[in-house]
Amino acid sequence: MSFPETDRERAWAAVVGVVLLALVGGSLLFRDAVYGGFVWHYFWGPVAADANGAQCAVWNGGNVEFLYNSAACRAASEPVAHPGYTLVSEVGYAVTLLASLIGVTFLLDRLRVGERMDFLYALFPFVLLGGALRVVEDANDAAVAADLEPFLAFPVNTLIISPIIYFVMFAIALAALVVSVYLARRTDVTDGYHRPLAAIGTLLLTATVGYLLFLSATTDYVSLHPQFTLLTVFFATVVTAIVWYAARHSLPSVTSGTERAGALVVWAHAVDGVANVIGLDWARELGLANDLIPKHPVNAAVVDFTSSTLPANITHYTGTAWPFLLLKIAAVLFVLSLFDAGLRDDAPRYFVLMLVAVVAVGLGPGTRDMLRATFGV
Repeated sequence: MSFPETDRERAWAAVVGVVLLALVGGSLLFRDAVYGGFVWHYFWGPVAADANGAQCAVWNGGNVEFLYNSAACRAASEPVAHPGYTLVSEVGYAVTLLASLIGVTFLLDRLRVGERMDFLYALFPFVLLGGALRVVEDANDAAVAADLEPFLAFPVNTLIISPIIYFVMFAIALAALVVSVYLARRTDVTDGYHRPLAAIGTLLLTATVGYLLFLSATTDYVSLHPQFTLLTVFFATVVTAIVWYAARHSLPSVTSGTERAGALVVWAHAVDGVANVIGLDWARELGLANDLIPKHPVNAAVVDFTSSTLPANITHYTGTAWPFLLLKIAAVLFVLSLFDAGLRDDAPRYFVLMLVAVVAVGLGPGTRDMLRATFGV
């Protein structure tokens, strides 16, 4: 059966091609300005610095140098890349995500899958898997900090560092989807692709968490603190129950489009918010040597704002990360209000795929923060 390209597919391919041509061509023709000052500075440099356990990486005319002292990083000449995210990189990731979602929608149209909410639930383990794999790299960094040989050497460890991990997870999920569709349509193993897809994701997630448990039992640089996962899941569930009940009765326009799936979306972002509150403010009280530090600019900005606004005698008892949870809940309710029944009926695959993306944006980093604390890395 042939599937001729549509005008929308050709337009999408043309736009993506022009952007890629501009980035690749600019990097070749203006290496320092385009590649060093933009691509490397905001995207690859932070990954390389993170993968090498460095405080920063310095472009240095293309002769990249990794520095392990914060004072040396401050004295270095720009461009300097620090591990983690910046506002520029997060905007870049958001644009890339939206473009990728459109392309994936075309792919799902051709596979004739993904139009029901079952697809969201089947991909749920893969979202958790992405966060868990990121914690494997955190454990790898902990080995380096303990002056031990890392179990993943550079550049292999970059595969599970943002943003590369997003492409890795896309490839894993796509391969699992193709296998599941094949099993459903070409064999008698199953009569639908959702269950084998969820099973593959669950198996990979179990193996990843099992490896972290193995490290916690056999090494000194990874330890087990299950109270962080238990408390995060408990409080996130309580927050979700309260918020979803209130929204259904007071804001029906927010909940009507997604129905029960909307509660899962709220829960995903509640996990992110609660994990940040617990990890950033109460990690020491719950057994870790130090509180975690924020990994995203928004988290850090919220903490800085609270610290500068409220007196220390109040934040001593309340912490400084709690407004992030409120911000996450408000943001996800606003996003859910955009998912109306009309969009669901007109473009069901795009509707479901956007919900998957919204879940991933919350639960991916939330799972990482929760498991970072759980395994003390």
